[in-house]
Parts: sequence; C-alpha cells; structure tokens
Amino acid sequence: MPTARTAVPGAGGEVTGTGHAPCHHGEILQGVFADDEGRRCAGLVTLPMAGPGSGAEFVRRPGTAPEALTVVPADRTKAARAAALAVAECAERTGRPPCGGELRLTGDVPVGLGMGSSTSDVIATVRAVADSYGLRPAPGTVARLAVRAESACDPLMLDGRPVLFAQREGRVLEVLGPALPPLVVVGCALGGGAPVDTLSLPVREPGDSDLRAWERMRARLRRAVATGDVRLLGQVATASARRGQRVLGHPEFDALTGIARRVGAAGVQIAHSGAVAGVLFDPAAPGLRHRVRGCLRALDAHAIPATRTFTTFTTTKELPDGSAHRGVDRPPGPDTSRRPTRLPAL
Repeated sequence: MPTARTAVPGAGGEVTGTGHAPCHHGEILQGVFADDEGRRCAGLVTLPMAGPGSGAEFVRRPGTAPEALTVVPADRTKAARAAALAVAECAERTGRPPCGGELRLTGDVPVGLGMGSSTSDVIATVRAVADSYGLRPAPGTVARLAVRAESACDPLMLDGRPVLFAQREGRVLEVLGPALPPLVVVGCALGGGAPVDTLSLPVREPGDSDLRAWERMRARLRRAVATGDVRLLGQVATASARRGQRVLGHPEFDALTGIARRVGAAGVQIAHSGAVAGVLFDPAAPGLRHRVRGCLRALDAHAIPATRTFTTFTTTKELPDGSAHRGVDRPPGPDTSRRPTRLPAL
C-alpha cells in the first residue's frame, strides 16, 4: 500500500483523510466464466459513467477504541464495515494501534438501479481511511476489503478500464484492453426506477450451454474492444441483457430493443442487479443527433423514463437535445442508503 499525500491533522491529534469513487451504468456483460485455471467464476464487465460518485471524509481519532466509529448517514452499514476493516488494515501496515473515528459520506449515486452505489460508498471509505494514515491503497487491496465489507463488489477501483471482473472474489479475470470503444449512451430507467432487491431474485444454476454462450460473448467482447467495433459491442451487450431477463423479467425489454433497432443503435445494456438501462450508439454514425432525438421520443412514447445521455470518451461532454425524465423515488430496501433513485438530468 503506497504512501499518499499527507492527511490533514486537526485538534486533539485527529487526522482527516478523504476519498472518492465513481459509479457505473450497469453491465455490458454478466455471467459465469472460466478463470485461468478453468474454475467457474461469476463475472461482469461494467459500463463506466463519469459524473455521479461517492465522497468520503474520515476523521481518525488516535487513542480511541476501534469500536468508537460513527458513520453519517448512520444507515450506511456496508461503508461502516469497510471503515472498520480499513482501519485494521492501515493500523497493521503502519504499526499504529487501531482507533475509532467518524466517517461522513456524500454523493449522488442513485440506489437500487444497479449503478454500484454501495461499492462506490465502500471504495470512497477505504480510500478516505487510508488517506488519514498517509497511505494510498492499491486496487487489489481495495477490492479485497470491498468484498469483505459487502460480499461482492464492482470494479470501480480500477477507474474505468474494461475488465472481466469476478465480483464475489474481487479479482480481475481478464483485462480486455485500455478502453472501451467510444459510445454515446441514452440512459433510461425500467420498472419506473424501482430499486431491485437482488437477494430476492431467483437463483438459476447455469448449464453447460449457458457457460459456452457466455464464453462466446466474452470472446466477441474482447474482439470488439481490440478493434473498436461499437456494433459488435452492442450485440454482446444486447445478448447479455436478453439472458439477464430470465431473472429480471423487465416488461419493457422488448420495447427497448425495438426502439434500438428502429433508431439504428448498436444495442442495449441493462444492469444485472437493477433497473438502469442504456441504448448504445456509435458516435461516428451518420445523423447521430437525429438518432438520439428519435430514441428519446420513442422512450417517451413507451413511458420509459429517459435519464441522462452521456458519452464514454470524455469526462465532461454530454449531448443536449433531450429533456430528462425523472425516475420515481421508492423506499429503499434493507441495508441501502436513503438516496433518491433518480439519475441527474441533462
């Protein structure tokens, strides 16, 4: 765990550290894959999204008991576990006794849409605790602590690189390349933006035909990244989303794929653990703005709330021309933060 910048000391020996983590926009590919030793692992490839994220500030209080650790908001139980784990890790690495402190979380990642809100909180927390010790945790360390804190995590600690990631083990199965092909994404929320309780979803044991299908998708996605083929990436994302409907069963799925075909999109992607979805466009396609506007009109006609139109090849640029529709606030499930399930508008 390399050394970070010097954290800010405060009164009474307190030291404050800060951390941040992004979110994502659901998955491009999700399934079960073979690792280098041929062992089956659940894995996924997420779609990066600049903008929303979680921020954390940790005030370390040397001399207090490790149990004297508070979190604001108090319902962020996964982040609280991550803070305790990170304190123990950093104390051991620096030779200091573990202590308590206060963790404060801020952010605007919607909950329950499958955008990695809990992982974003957890990663920001680990980074803030480490910063208070003057450390900068390596991605592998962050992933290990995140899995211990929440049983599974998204690869947000890797800062947007396209990887096939074993979310329950916190390790990279394959680096697909330096970056995804450029995409324009018209985001939307299925099911009225209602949070998805992943623990209540049926568990379907994959068969050999499922495993072969996922490996074919993996190979095609690898080729799409290597060649910059947006159309091929869209085909993989759509096929993965279609398989995910065996569990999620979004009633709008056929309408969404129909819209994508009519407006000449490359495909669609849907979060495997939520309601966020995206219609994927090649930014080099002729008449892009006309296609995007047509997509937004069609989503509105099918009562599918549009959220944000964004690109994957810049951190700031977004496409105008689309009025944003807000998702509906819903009560969160157990162990989720009380943030709205709506995405930021255009």
